[in-house]
Order: sequence, then C-alpha cells, then structure tokens
Amino acid sequence: MAIKEDIERGNDSVLESAAVSLLQEENDMADKEDGYTDQTISKASLWMVYFSTFVAVCGSFEFGSCAGYSSPTQTAIRTDLSLSLAEYSMFGSILTFGAMIGAITSGRIADFIGRKGAMRTATGFCVGGWLAIYFAKGALLLDVGRLATGYGMGVFSYVVPVFIAEIAPKNLRGALTTINQLMICTGVSVAFIIGTVLTWRTLALTGLIPCAVLLFGLFFIPESPRWLAKIGREKEFEAALQDLRGKDTNISEEADEIRDYIETLERLPKAKMLDLFQRRYLSSVTIGVGLMVFQQFGGINGICFYVSNIFETAGFSAAVGTIIYAILQVVITGLNTTVIDKAGRKPLLLVSSTGLVLGCILSGVSFYLKDHNLALDAVPILAVTGILIYISAFSAGMGAVPWVIMSEIFPINIKGAAGSLATLVNWFGAWAVSYSFNFLMSWSSYGTFILYAAINAGAIFFVVTLVPETKGKTLEQIQAAINA
Repeated sequence: MAIKEDIERGNDSVLESAAVSLLQEENDMADKEDGYTDQTISKASLWMVYFSTFVAVCGSFEFGSCAGYSSPTQTAIRTDLSLSLAEYSMFGSILTFGAMIGAITSGRIADFIGRKGAMRTATGFCVGGWLAIYFAKGALLLDVGRLATGYGMGVFSYVVPVFIAEIAPKNLRGALTTINQLMICTGVSVAFIIGTVLTWRTLALTGLIPCAVLLFGLFFIPESPRWLAKIGREKEFEAALQDLRGKDTNISEEADEIRDYIETLERLPKAKMLDLFQRRYLSSVTIGVGLMVFQQFGGINGICFYVSNIFETAGFSAAVGTIIYAILQVVITGLNTTVIDKAGRKPLLLVSSTGLVLGCILSGVSFYLKDHNLALDAVPILAVTGILIYISAFSAGMGAVPWVIMSEIFPINIKGAAGSLATLVNWFGAWAVSYSFNFLMSWSSYGTFILYAAINAGAIFFVVTLVPETKGKTLEQIQAAINA
C-alpha cells in the first residue's frame, strides 16, 4: 500500500529512480552477460529454442494461409455460391475486421493465459473459421468463417513475435523473430499456388494442417520464461529457462537479471490503454506504433492485394508478374533472417525505406507516362521494375523489422496493452490502405504512388531520429535505455 501511494504521489520520480537503477545494473552486468550469453549458451544445445520457434511460426504460416485464401478462390466461390461482387468483397474485407478485434484482445489474452494459451485460442478460432468456410452454403456462414480466421490472424500477429523474442538468446533473437514474417510470406505464396489446382473447399481444409501441427507442438514446448516470472511461477520459470538454454547451462545470471527487472517493473502502476500515453512510456509507444503506421500506410496492402491489376493496367502479364512478386517476397525475407542480427535493425529499416521510395517513384513515373501518352514502350518495364523493387525493399526490412522491434521495446508490464495498440494500428492501416487503393488509383494512378513515396520518405526521417538500434542487447537492456 505504501509503495502504491508513493507511486501515485510521484510517478515520475519513482520511474526515474527505477530507470537509473536498471541502467546501473545493466551497465555493471553488460560485460558479464556478454560472456554467459554468447559463450555458455553457444556451447549448450539450443534445440528447444529452435523447436519452440518452429511450433510458434506454424501460427505465422496459418496467418499467411488465411490472408492468401481469397485471391485464387474468387471466381470459384462466386460461381458455386452465386455471390455478387459486393458479397464477395465483404467476404474478403471482413478478414481485416476480425484481425482488428483479435489485435485489441491479443495482449490481454497473452498476459492472462500466457503466450501458449493465446496461441491455442487463435488456433481454435482458425479451426472453427476454416470449417465454417468449408461447409458454407451461402454468404452468411462464409463471412462468419472469414471473420473467425481473421480474429486468429490478429492474435497470431502479436503473440508469435512476442513469444519468440522472449525465449530466444539475444544473439539469435532478431533472426528467429524474422522467421515470423518469412512464414507469413510463405503461407500466402503456398495458398496462392495450390489454390490454382485445388477446389476452394479443399483449400480451406489445407488451412487446418498448420493448426494441427501447432496444437500438437504446444504440448512439448515451454511457456515464455519472462511471462512465468511475471506471474510469480518461480519453479516453472526456472525450468522453462533451463529447457531453452540447455540442461548443462548455468542460467543463474540470466534468471537473476529477469527477476530484478520484473521486480522493478512491479513497483510501477499496472498500465491500461490510456496509461500508454503518459510520459514514462512515450518513447517506446511512439516507436512501436510509429513503425506500424509507416509499415502499412506506405502502401503495402494496396499494392499486394491489387498487384495483378497494377501489372495489367501497365500492360504487363499479370500471371508472370505475380509469380515473380511471390518468389521475390519469400526469397528476400528468407535472406533477411540471416543478416538482421549482423547488420542490425536500424540499417535494414533505412535501406528498406529508401528502396520503397525508389520503387514508388518508378511506378509513379510509369503511370504518369501512360496517362500522358509519353514513351509508352517504357511503361511496362518501369512499372514492373518499380513494383519488384518495392516488394524487395519491403521484404528486406520494413516487412519484418517493425515486428521484431515491437517485440523488444515494450516493458513487460505494458507489453499486453502496448502490443495490442500497435497491432490494432497495423490492422487498421491494412484495412484503410486496401480499401482506399482503388479510389486513389481512380483519382490519380501516378499520384497514388507519389503519395506512398512521400510517406516512405517520412519513414526514413522517423527511423533516423527516433528508432534505436536493439541488436545484441537483452530485452531488459533495451527497455531500460528507451524508458529512461
């Protein structure tokens, strides 16, 4: 009670003293931690970290399967169920509404029943959604199923990167968290490819496969040690951390660091959504939410959802362009996992944002030339080059890195509320951009891409001025430095 009253009377003083204490402890332990993290753990078996990551990213693959389902099935579903274009548009867009609901609740669920519990919940919604789609005889059940899979997507988009970040050693955290984005891209591409040869009902059943692997695998992996420590399950916390670091690894220093950090955070008030806008959390919330704003409002979902139409409008083969687009997306995201812990988060974001600006400018120039009947032979080449540079640049950084940073920067006492806010902003941006894209293209095709180029140029300034480098630091070091 006394601590609570002190905090209520002087929140800023308590935070400053806690932050100073944390920073002093971090600085004192930095050299020692480099030793035990990089040397001791490297000698131990990390198979449980890799296996746990594999199980978790089955949720990411499921995310991609849900997102990619509507593209190859549009004609077949409309024909079989006699849906109007408006009814099918509702089926496609209701996914993002489900995801926004999932985003709002994801952080609270993950904090209340754990990261594994949240993944089970998301999987349950996806299973129910796929079965509803499979048995649908009309628009209503189809929409209910799509809404349910969207809810599962919204939860997965938050809990998977957070879980991976909380179980991984600092030297592997970036690469392992980036696998989340790689598996989303893979899920989308697989759904698109096999959707050309399977019926829409059979394709819905394939969405149950990653759900089954995830549900089965969750029985064999540990819960997040940081969540267990936060709720006071001490024995399970130590057992989980030991499983993840190897049975012969000395986990005492890492365990003590996690305990000390959580104990300090417990002295602070429990954060609600409105509390996130207080000064003490302003830096981390601005960074996390800001990156999500630039990731989405830079145009990715408009371009991704309508890439075939973009190629057709520019006079290029939609089939060839889409296949190249899908392959580039997966390959470059895969390469990104190998360099994120070497190159760092901030350089990748800067390179990515620069490439997005260039891609948008080239695409805008191509449509400007087409609208004004200038150099028409160059229009398809410029459009394809611009779109492929755009997706390559997005996959190289802006696609995955914001999720990595989001999973790193929020202190554990606000991670649920802040993560939900960031994920909600992301999904709102996805809906807004995908909904407005055709209207913008009708207004001005080249103006649309110039607008996206300006937003991506703003992302460069944002990253340079506000985003910290988190490579090679523990979560506790990152959060103490940002919130100081």
